[in-house]
Amino acid sequence: MNIKIFILSSGDYGSRIINNIANRGFASSIVGLHEFSEDLPEFIDDFNNYIPKDLPECDLILSLGLKGDINMILTEIASKTGAKSAIVEIHDPAQLPIGLQREIEASSNGLKIVFAKPLCSLQPVGDKIIDEFAKYFGKPEIEIDGERFVKKINVIRGAPCGSTWYVAEKLEGIPLEDAELESGNKIHNYPCIASMATDSIVGDTILHLAGYKIKEAVKESLGFATRSAVVDESSCRGGEDCEHLCIDICPNVKIGGNTITVNDNGKAVINSASCGCCEICIRECPYGAIEIIEEKIDL
Repeated sequence: MNIKIFILSSGDYGSRIINNIANRGFASSIVGLHEFSEDLPEFIDDFNNYIPKDLPECDLILSLGLKGDINMILTEIASKTGAKSAIVEIHDPAQLPIGLQREIEASSNGLKIVFAKPLCSLQPVGDKIIDEFAKYFGKPEIEIDGERFVKKINVIRGAPCGSTWYVAEKLEGIPLEDAELESGNKIHNYPCIASMATDSIVGDTILHLAGYKIKEAVKESLGFATRSAVVDESSCRGGEDCEHLCIDICPNVKIGGNTITVNDNGKAVINSASCGCCEICIRECPYGAIEIIEEKIDL
């Protein structure tokens, strides 16, 4: 990884990511680390006392596990280190409210900031520095080898917390048709420590979002899904009496996915690879045009 990373961390979540980055052979990319106490005040008036001393030159700042106003020091740290980009992970709805995110962006002074909710949803964004990190860590991408059973899984890009490598190991020997469901179970066993509180912006829990991402990686590698929400085009009133409510309320769409799109006829189409089967669209569709299908669906 050809970038220099300075990490701001707090708590077990941050420590887990730091350890995984180091264990994957990228310890030399970490040029500095500052650990903040977990009991910092949520609201801070004067940030000067919290800015680390002897800051190293770096390209990328990672904010891991920080909650509340302390994230406002990003811009100042960037100005002192020469960092051009920053990734701020969000694993808890209470961690970084949308108003605070907007305040941080407004004071960014040219710093490219990505708020990743969760961090395992991170993909290339067109920023050279962030994209270099996202080559190795972010939204899981895997290669599954096997004919009837999972023989071996190669992790191309893994969740920064390390869960992708854990799931890959635990899926070995499992029938291919069971791998999708089992990947969701295994990430719980790791365990994923993202919040189980419903995020009001997304409409789902961040832990569920992490589960959707590993299942998506499995489905894309296999070339099929075994469970997905599906739109009955004859019942869909999209483009007529409906403004595609399903797209507006899909959690994966809200974090940047293309889970639900519109075809040339104006009807909603659900990407079975990306669908997390949260069933929110089924409950909210005013015309009952969406249902869960449990069968092999070629992608």
